[in-house]
Amino acid sequence: MKAAVIWESGQPMTIENVEIGKPARREVLIRTSYAGVCHSDLHFADGTYAYPMPFIPGHESSGIVEAVGEDVTYVQKGDHVVTCLSVFCGTCPNCVTGRPNICESVDVKLPPGKAERMWLNGKLVHQFSNLSSFAEQMLVHENAIVKINRDVPLDRASLVGCGVLTGVGAVIHAAKVKPGSTVAVIGCGGVGLSVVSGAMLAGAGRIIAIDMLDSKLDLARQLGATDVINASTVDPVAAVMDMTSGGVPYSFEALGFKKTAEQAFAMLRMGGTATILGMFKPGMKLELEGSMFIKDRRIQGSSMGSNQFRVDIPNLLEYYMQGRLNLDHLISDRIPLTSINDAFAKLRTGAPVRQIIDMAA
Repeated sequence: MKAAVIWESGQPMTIENVEIGKPARREVLIRTSYAGVCHSDLHFADGTYAYPMPFIPGHESSGIVEAVGEDVTYVQKGDHVVTCLSVFCGTCPNCVTGRPNICESVDVKLPPGKAERMWLNGKLVHQFSNLSSFAEQMLVHENAIVKINRDVPLDRASLVGCGVLTGVGAVIHAAKVKPGSTVAVIGCGGVGLSVVSGAMLAGAGRIIAIDMLDSKLDLARQLGATDVINASTVDPVAAVMDMTSGGVPYSFEALGFKKTAEQAFAMLRMGGTATILGMFKPGMKLELEGSMFIKDRRIQGSSMGSNQFRVDIPNLLEYYMQGRLNLDHLISDRIPLTSINDAFAKLRTGAPVRQIIDMAA
């Protein structure tokens, strides 16, 4: 199969003919249809986060089942599926208490470098996040996928495997936004715009979108934002405080920067909660004013939208099919796998919302 391989941090990927194994017990072989190009891939490709080399990136994808291994009962050949890096075992303490997104198993959710499923010239090529979507095929544990309705377009479906799930899930599961409340969203990329969509689904009365690009703020309005703030021209904290007469009960940070995370906390009203979704550089620390905590303000993280993806993803795709969740606006461009380095270059500019790789292109 053809796959994009990273050999060294910060260096261009090469397209290689990689050998992939056959499904072992509880494994599924998938023909990849579409894969989203996410900022998380860029963090690992550039070496911000360490990963064993060489590896095949990609983690937001859809496809069709080609073969199943022994004891697989959940899917069969021909099923349409969406992948998710929140691989779960179903039996660890986190799984059985409703938090499968942070499954503790190292037998199902394999640590970096442990999966032995792909090779090039006889040498192991590491699998990224138990998936490696930037390839024509994926060999994964059955608990890394969710079966979807065949009527759902596979390009839109791929988006729900990470960015949309993270944003909407953070609103519904982590922050538990109440109907009629006011929400502020810092960063209007794929995840931030999905927070906007999630706030709409939750019935938020007011949604304030914050970014430095007018193009992304325009998209936020199309997806339901009632107010926008261009942070390149005004102090977003002061602007939020002014337009809300004292701050918001819910804020979300979707960029992974120290400054914006601190802003998310600073714009809270008493009793408010800031939810952090962005990926920070390892070792980065936040500075928060201690007196702000006295009046029940909180700051929290959310991994992949605190999801229960076997339930969440079909629900989100049903909302899309009903016209209640807009996914079409999230797709910035469709590209062939051979254009992956150009896609990463565009990603570094911050301009695209979500580029998707069409494996048939």
